[in-house]
Amino acid sequence: MKSDILTIAQTAVYLQVCEKTVRRLIASKQLTASKIGNAWRIKSSDIEEYLRMTRNK
Repeated sequence: MKSDILTIAQTAVYLQVCEKTVRRLIASKQLTASKIGNAWRIKSSDIEEYLRMTRNK
């Protein structure tokens, strides 16, 4: 991953899901994110952790 911090749109592209799905993952606390102003930001390490957790299910 190029950037350490991604937007919802960038995260959706990376995970190959729609932005609404990323927002649902954040709302359900399955994906950790920080709100800066009006925009959500997701650390690449949190995305990798989410992927590890979902692979183990």
